[in-house]
Amino acid sequence: MLLHRQPDLTVVMDNVNKAHNLSAIIRSCDGVGISAIHAVSYRKSIYTEQNAAAGASKWITLNLYPDIETVYNKLSETGMQILVATNSEGCLDFRNVDYTLPTALVVGAEWDGISKEAIKGADHAIVVPMLGMGESLNVSVATAVILFEAQRQRAQKGMYSKPQLKPEHIERMLFEFCYPRLSRELREKGAPYPPLDEQGGL
Repeated sequence: MLLHRQPDLTVVMDNVNKAHNLSAIIRSCDGVGISAIHAVSYRKSIYTEQNAAAGASKWITLNLYPDIETVYNKLSETGMQILVATNSEGCLDFRNVDYTLPTALVVGAEWDGISKEAIKGADHAIVVPMLGMGESLNVSVATAVILFEAQRQRAQKGMYSKPQLKPEHIERMLFEFCYPRLSRELREKGAPYPPLDEQGGL
């Protein structure tokens, strides 16, 4: 799993708050090799739901932010293109985007959709074309559709065939996955992790 992780692919949830959507998005992220995602919350109730999702996720790190500007600044510093998923006029078909570039996909709240601030600060707005009566897909479904297009493109380019994470990062995450309680205790003490053998043992 660690050998297939894509550190330059991520998702930003702009005030997504329903528990089932949070869980579904996190599962899709894990499925395409994403290890860290981001969430913005402007209400305490949304923050509470997102924080619960973060605690329940064993394989994904969920970073929480008070506003979209803060997370955009962080992503821009790492050179990521920022794509917002929306259904407004003038959007690019989601299949016509190069996801082999460092990419952050921004998805919006269930009722309000993507915020104006999120759209304004993005590099591109993308859409999943719809042919029926519905204007858009459920946020977790749309996220999965777009992410698996990103996976397809990255697989074609061989980005899952060689590790994208640095060896020391893989070693650290492997230890935390194998020994969650011990790693937490060592972090609290400020102590280093002991080396693992080839089978992941101490």
